Amino acid sequence: MTNSNKFTIAACIVTAIYISPASADWGSIFDDVTTQGKALLSIDDKASSSALDYNTIVSGLKEALEVGTRSAIDNVSKPNGYLTNQLIHIAMPPELQQVSGLMRKFGLGGEADVFEQSMNHAAEKAAPEATNIIVNAIKNMSIKDANAILQGPDNAATEYFKAQTTEQLTGLFRPAINTSLNQVGTTKYYNDLTGKVATLPLVGQNVNLDLPDYVTEQALNGLFTMIAAEEKKIRENPAARTTELLKQVFSSK
Repeated sequence: MTNSNKFTIAACIVTAIYISPASADWGSIFDDVTTQGKALLSIDDKASSSALDYNTIVSGLKEALEVGTRSAIDNVSKPNGYLTNQLIHIAMPPELQQVSGLMRKFGLGGEADVFEQSMNHAAEKAAPEATNIIVNAIKNMSIKDANAILQGPDNAATEYFKAQTTEQLTGLFRPAINTSLNQVGTTKYYNDLTGKVATLPLVGQNVNLDLPDYVTEQALNGLFTMIAAEEKKIRENPAARTTELLKQVFSSK
């Protein structure tokens, strides 16, 4: 395969990704890539094009993962991105859930709702901090890692991100969450709420909870849930799977 053809294939991938709307799912992005590049990938001697095809697929996978990850982070970062999404909504901490019935019985339902809302808003404010860390993990992905993702289950990329970024994300998210908790008033709501809970009959003790740790863990769980949903789209998009190239990439092991 000539250098000109190699350059053209790469250009097809980049063009397909960056002209796609931000809301496009990974399946449609790969469909664009294969529609434009399929003819080019089938020409010249098969021995040389086979290696190039695989490298091209890996590059396309990385680009698709980056687009999907940015989309997931953008979605959870929107106002009410956590709050109104039942898949990732951050619920009342278990320590407070145990007495939620009593809280509402004694007129603390409003305080409980405001506190829960504020936790979700804190996560929404902190979520953009994850972008650079996960994008760097994608760019640093080895050929071996990419192959494992291509051949893996629906959440293989997400599990890779968890393994590679959770520790770093936790270290970054916790202070960001702590700042957000203070900015949206969650810390105050929590202190007020737990002070009142301690006065309730049958409770009578302070609730001991590391609030930033709890919200950080829940926020990251929600983020990875949304990334997994984006990842699954590319593997299940029926239109994209009709091309020979994507059959090769995501065919059954």
